[in-house]
Amino acid sequence: MGTKYTPNDFKSDQEVKWCPGCGDYAILAAVQRALPEVAEQRGYEKERFTFVSGIGCSSRFPYYVNAYGFHGIHGRAAAIATGVKVANPNLSVWQITGDGDALAIGGNHFIHAIRRNIDINIILFDNQIYGLTKGQYSPTSKLGKITKTSPFGTVEHPFVPGELVLGARGTFFARSLDVDVKLTAECLVASAKHDGAAVTTVLQNCVIFNDKVHWDITDKENRDDRTIVLRHGEPMVFGKNHDKGLILDKEELKLKVVEIGKGGITIDKILVHNAENPDPGIHMMLVTMKLPDMPIALGVIRAAKDSTYDDNVRDQVLAVREKATIKSMDELLHSGSTWVVE
Repeated sequence: MGTKYTPNDFKSDQEVKWCPGCGDYAILAAVQRALPEVAEQRGYEKERFTFVSGIGCSSRFPYYVNAYGFHGIHGRAAAIATGVKVANPNLSVWQITGDGDALAIGGNHFIHAIRRNIDINIILFDNQIYGLTKGQYSPTSKLGKITKTSPFGTVEHPFVPGELVLGARGTFFARSLDVDVKLTAECLVASAKHDGAAVTTVLQNCVIFNDKVHWDITDKENRDDRTIVLRHGEPMVFGKNHDKGLILDKEELKLKVVEIGKGGITIDKILVHNAENPDPGIHMMLVTMKLPDMPIALGVIRAAKDSTYDDNVRDQVLAVREKATIKSMDELLHSGSTWVVE
């Protein structure tokens, strides 16, 4: 049984330097709340946790967590995290990244870490803007967004991170809001349990350069009617009065919002969430739902099982070693044609 930790055990002695009101504070609080639970469930000591970041406001994160950390360069956090995990598979590796760091300069590293199913936990802060470099549009900025680098509005369609993850054969994807610390921590605990690349996107607010970008779903007045929190094995129900649900329209092969109690719709006709389904079809429909017709899906959307890159590397090394005629460096140096120089 590991040491009993509290959130304070994962707070570093460094002053947290984000803008007042930044959503990053809430994500940091969620991580520090989740890690003691992960440590208890997995029997981990604090030394098992390693945080790796790239460049951006979010990438200051390793300084603020009392654990091992590596502040990398722009877009390369996934490559560094991969190396850390393969070199020491016993570590619980967490990659901290933003929508610019992960999906622009780091885009190839991001999708290949997911494709390989490396057992790392990726937390993607998505504020749909470049914050550290002062307000340029990012790969997730909405079409038409006016920024310093798109003064007349962007002409590019944005990435949907969940769609990108599933398209790269991802086995785990979760989504949360910075204002919901409890749900974010819940997603991160599930991420740590998952064996493979686990991506949790947190819709985060940049108070300076993109304030209230997610206000249509983070506002308490509308949140319950515009979001749906998914939990494995439970019906897909949402709404302030829990009177709305999702069904699969089999004729049009798409998800549809219905009202429970009307038109013969009963709770047993509502779809039950199966996060573990190896077929990503329904999961893809869930991650691409958008307002105003559909709610935004939150919680663990996909958690399917598959072999991991680091396990496959280990098994391959063991198999080759088993068949090898040379078992050590000394045997290698004395193999083949050798001679002694007098």
